[in-house]
Formats: sequence, C-alpha cells, structure tokens
Amino acid sequence: MVRKLQSHGIKGQVLKWIESWLKDRKQRVSLNGRYSKWQEVLSGVPQGSVLGPLLFHIFINDIEEDVISKVCKFADDTKIGRKVGSEEEVKKLREDLRRLCEWAKDWQMLFNIEKCVVMHFGHNNKRVEYTMEGNKLKHSDGERDLGVKISNNGKPSEQCMIAAKKKHCVRYD
Repeated sequence: MVRKLQSHGIKGQVLKWIESWLKDRKQRVSLNGRYSKWQEVLSGVPQGSVLGPLLFHIFINDIEEDVISKVCKFADDTKIGRKVGSEEEVKKLREDLRRLCEWAKDWQMLFNIEKCVVMHFGHNNKRVEYTMEGNKLKHSDGERDLGVKISNNGKPSEQCMIAAKKKHCVRYD
C-alpha cells in the first residue's frame, strides 16, 4: 500500500502516519463466542475505518490505466466491456483481461475468478471463451448487479417478475 501511495504523490508525514497505521495489523474470526487464532494482515485496507474507502479508491484508481476497453468500478466490483464483433476486438478484450490480471498480481490484489463471469450482449457479439490467469471464465445469461437482475438480452422482464413476486408476498394487516 505504501508503494501505491507513493506512486500517487503521497509522502512525508502523511505517508509515515498511514504506514504506521497499516503495519503490524492482526485479525481473527469470531463465531458463536469462539475465536480463531490471530493472523497477521499482510495486505488490504482496514474495513470499517473512516480512511478505508479512500485508501481503497486510491489503491484501485489506476486499474484501467493500460486498458482500452470500458472499465466500470463500484466499491470492490469491477466490470470490463467492449463491442466484440470481430477477431480483432476479441484479441483486444483478451489483452485487456490479461492487463487487469497483471495489475492485480503487481499490486497483490487478485480477482476472485470464481465470481468472474462473461455476458454476451447483442446479436453480433462473438461468443468466444475468455480466461483470466489461465482459468476459463463462466458464461451467464443474467447476473444480479447492485440488487438488480441484468439480462444479456437487455430486457427487464426477469427483474419485473422478481419485483412482482415480492409484491404478491407482502401482507397488508
């Protein structure tokens, strides 16, 4: 994290203060009154802190620096997308995925590849396989994003059905 802060021009007393706040951290898990052993925290940003969201934003701010596809970030969620109608465009998207993985490895903030999926939108979209770190990504026809069901056909019908079902389950007393 210190290296990332330095790369953004943070130095002097502010850098020393943040560095001392981040070093020698430990954590443990509590479940039903039982505790795991304390473990040293080697990376990441302290969750639940006032500075945590700001530091996380600084940390991921340059993730799309060498990527030509559209990158969207929200909290700890990252999406990449582009028009893929030719072999050349497929190569560009694959190269962007490789660059994202390279960034993640360089900054020790790896993607959870199990949660990474590919959605093909549109009729002319080349439906090809994509990989991250040598792992083939799963395909999906629909995903939940910020509580909204997104369908690869662009229609809101599944989200509307979910909302209608919830409405019918509400009791009015």
